[in-house]
Amino acid sequence: MIAEAMALADADGFEAVTLSAVARRLGVRTPSLYSHVRDRDALLDGIHAVALAEFAARVAEAIAGRAGRDALEGFAAAHRRYARESPGRWQSLQRRAGEAVVRSDAARKIVALTGAVLRSYPLPPDEHVHAVRVLGSTLNGFLALERTGSFDHSHPSPDVSWRRTIDALDALLRSWPVDSEKDTTQP
Repeated sequence: MIAEAMALADADGFEAVTLSAVARRLGVRTPSLYSHVRDRDALLDGIHAVALAEFAARVAEAIAGRAGRDALEGFAAAHRRYARESPGRWQSLQRRAGEAVVRSDAARKIVALTGAVLRSYPLPPDEHVHAVRVLGSTLNGFLALERTGSFDHSHPSPDVSWRRTIDALDALLRSWPVDSEKDTTQP
């Protein structure tokens, strides 16, 4: 059932994934799905969990044996390839994850792989969370704009801007601004 939901997400968009749409694809009645998933959120979490595991495997392969800028390029390329090849699954990674997904082996692997990319840069460990947020925001923002066609009617090609984005991220990570005063604000 999750495989069918992922295929639907990639074909029609993540928003199109409903229990009734998956039931139609499977040729069954919607109520029969409730013996497999609690509700739509559980179905979406299932897609998210599988997509996260797939994505973690791609990132691991892309950064294996690399460090510094090479690792950053592999990391970013894995993001872009997955977003292009599996658009609905990529969209599933952009939603708030359920507790089981957050605690999954795949989630821990993504955290470790991101940390591996950052270890090559002169960042104090307490700055990693900020660097992870900058990386995620920048890559996901670019990919979201690319997916919606925001770059389709301008020149140069988005590939040139992608390279500039990686250049900028690498320069930022190499010269990360470290504030000597700790943040004392509460979330």
